[in-house]
Amino acid sequence: MKINKKAPEAEIPTASMADIAFLLIIFFMVTTVFSATKGLELSLPTQKEDNKPAEAEEAVFLHVYPDRLLVDCKPMEPEQILDYLEPILTVNATKPVILYTDPEAKYRDMVRVYDQLAVARGLDNPRPFEIKNVSIPTQSEVQEYIQLFGLNPFEAQCAQ
Repeated sequence: MKINKKAPEAEIPTASMADIAFLLIIFFMVTTVFSATKGLELSLPTQKEDNKPAEAEEAVFLHVYPDRLLVDCKPMEPEQILDYLEPILTVNATKPVILYTDPEAKYRDMVRVYDQLAVARGLDNPRPFEIKNVSIPTQSEVQEYIQLFGLNPFEAQCAQ
């Protein structure tokens, strides 16, 4: 009579695997160093400084209509824009310039205005000022604003 003995199968004992994983998690949690990030550095006014209230800064609005261009509600030709902006942006170079194109206006009219603004942004700028902040809102952004507040901010600007 032959007894069939099977050879024991080679296997890795995994009974204590969960304990080891748990200990590793605890070890890494205890030894981990988190870098403390620096917040914003603010310079608070001292007692000696004047406590003048901050003035609300208005942007320069360029509104391109199908038949005309309004700059801060004044009719103007594209070639006159930089002459108008020079005294304003010499005083405050970060003043925003917002270029809004009416949906009915032609694309080439908007490009003509933008090309004039690009002259004051280039490296070979002949002017003593630079336009640093040009914003061109999309029609969808304007429509969202109209849905939220019930008016077109560019139309309301000149109605005042």
